[in-house]
Amino acid sequence: MPNRTPQRLTFAALLITIATVEAIPVANAATETPCRYALSKSESPGGNCLGGASSPYLRLHAKDPVNWRPWGDRALAEARATGRLVFLSIGYTACHWCHVMQRDNFEDPVTARMMNENFINILVDREEHPDIDQTYLRAAAAMNMPTGWPLNVFLTPDGAPIFAGTYYPPERRQGMPAFREVLSAIAETHRENPASIVRRSAYIALDLTEAMTATPGKLSRASLVTAAESLLREIDPFHGGFGESAKFHSSWALRVLWRAYLRSGDDRFRDAVTLSLDNMTRGGFYDHIGGGFSRYTEDPAWNVPHFEKVLDVNAQLLEIMVEVWRETRSPHLRTRIRETVAFLLREMRQPHGAFASAIDSDSEGREGAYYVWSAAEIDSIVGVDAKLFKRAYGVTPDGNWKDGANILSRSGDSLTELAADSDLKAETIAAKLALVRDKLKKIRNKRSRPVTDDKLLGDWNGLAIVALTEAGKALDEPNWLAAAEAAYATVRRALTRDGRLHHSWRAGKVGPEALLDDYAQLARTGLALFEATGKPEYLSDARRWIAETDRFGDAGGAGYFQSATPSSGMMPRLKVGYDEQMPSANAILAGTMARLYYLVGEDRYRTAAERTLESFFGTAVEAPLAHGAILTAADSLIGAIQVVIVGHRDGRKTERLLDEVWRASLPGRVLQVIAPDTALPDGHPASGKGQIDGLATAYVCIGTFCSLPVTSADSLSRALREIRQRAAFPGAAATNPRNN
Repeated sequence: MPNRTPQRLTFAALLITIATVEAIPVANAATETPCRYALSKSESPGGNCLGGASSPYLRLHAKDPVNWRPWGDRALAEARATGRLVFLSIGYTACHWCHVMQRDNFEDPVTARMMNENFINILVDREEHPDIDQTYLRAAAAMNMPTGWPLNVFLTPDGAPIFAGTYYPPERRQGMPAFREVLSAIAETHRENPASIVRRSAYIALDLTEAMTATPGKLSRASLVTAAESLLREIDPFHGGFGESAKFHSSWALRVLWRAYLRSGDDRFRDAVTLSLDNMTRGGFYDHIGGGFSRYTEDPAWNVPHFEKVLDVNAQLLEIMVEVWRETRSPHLRTRIRETVAFLLREMRQPHGAFASAIDSDSEGREGAYYVWSAAEIDSIVGVDAKLFKRAYGVTPDGNWKDGANILSRSGDSLTELAADSDLKAETIAAKLALVRDKLKKIRNKRSRPVTDDKLLGDWNGLAIVALTEAGKALDEPNWLAAAEAAYATVRRALTRDGRLHHSWRAGKVGPEALLDDYAQLARTGLALFEATGKPEYLSDARRWIAETDRFGDAGGAGYFQSATPSSGMMPRLKVGYDEQMPSANAILAGTMARLYYLVGEDRYRTAAERTLESFFGTAVEAPLAHGAILTAADSLIGAIQVVIVGHRDGRKTERLLDEVWRASLPGRVLQVIAPDTALPDGHPASGKGQIDGLATAYVCIGTFCSLPVTSADSLSRALREIRQRAAFPGAAATNPRNN
């Protein structure tokens, strides 16, 4: 996984001169001038151009003495006109090290003067331009340079990268060069040996193209089993999750393991997933006072979070918690689901009904200040139960983090262990701890709150809406489904201008045009809402969003590009099959098309899904941790579980059957309710089947096989459990899943 901490930089050949190059002479201070774009080599760049930006992250930098430009053709045209290199910095509002980089370097007038006199400086909000972010992250990786945020990249005037890094200190520190040294060395190289810059950029572009090439493969159940077994070997046997240091949620890789369990009944796969979720939801990765998850942890035991809370991470974790709860009925997971939904609706939902993108990690200029506690604070607030609470949540006088601060974690003693050392019952202890948490929440609410980045992102909202929909139906919470529908209505309305979808919106302004992620996630959202409500407009939307992705297709091959048109500069369009913080858009699109194929019977959806998945499948099987979404989509195409209920949707017996479906964990579920006089598409395995004795009747199908008709909830529950394992065993190819 990418490193998200300051790099311990190994000097690349380009920066060997750092040790000898003197800092570029600069004036004493940078003066603020109005925003304008220089058009000749003799002119200096105009002032900071971020004041009118809609992005909260860019607006945070509007008063920097750096003459920042937003990303776009105009800024790169200025670089070409002046012959200057580009300094590109990519970050986001909730990023702790982005704030440190700003304080240490971008707010310093001397450093700013060096930047302004030698570079065209461009600032990008990675949440507003994920395509730009992903392009240069991959370029940095191709250069064997550290990746993470802030991502600082030096580019040719055409946008080709030549050097990259993350945070740089103002003075040499812990093996890292000072930022001014980096600026000086690169500017000196550009002046003295510009040809080397051109050659380096060409090599990097070639390396990036090669790194993005995926190995195709034929879809098969056997390969999915191989990938799941490989993932199982990568699970941390003590703490769950993947990796030995920093931990990310990797929820799509966990889905591969979960589906392997559902298909096979092999408890090893189940235990790997439940171990992971149990540790995630008990450690400091989870906010035990306000609910919700941080973006990642810096330790393998899920106890030291990087405190920013982002919408997409919480949405993905909510969805997999719901999926696992459907099978295990874990009271602990049920509690965490309810708390996470409450957090989303209370702290991330905006007045317009959709969801903000992130909550900052910092407040009062300190990382995590809003979330941590001293032992003395706990003693003074809690009183008689302080000793019990401190033991339960790992609070010590010296702190379990830094500067005497404590991150609350329930990864230590269980309620049973606490009860064994006291004269209290476990239920009594749980009640006491809940009362203390309420006290601490009231105190915390009086603290200075971290900043919320309130911009609306189409793809992230799509994830949240699907998760809310699934949670609302599984736990029978109609208010959650209503919130999901309201959010979707806002997203569809706010992001559409002149018939074209955009990626972001804030305060009445739309951002860049939508990317493949937006169309893919919103198509998946429309399908989820259609299944949950039966409203035909949601299915129409899903089909319309998918139709729009034709503009992203690769005319010379399979799969879809991230953007509909080439980005500014010389960098290639990305065609991405791997997951990072977000699942691969190609995977989400293919998985949605697979389910649409089963739902409406149009072969074009199957063909497009199969071609897309096969173009990445070889690499996905070889590297399953980074390709969980591709593998999950392939599982859906090979073995979707189709549930058809013949009956009136608002009928009581139909609702009982539906409740049973929503409470079951069904890989690749395709659900539809049809009226008794409605015909299914030709070729559907349940085509021509109807009601039994005039009762609402369910058919559960996989491939060409369907269960016997069932009319009771108990019979449907048994049929669902039996049929999901029919595709568990190796050997079935997926050339046409309905004919397997």
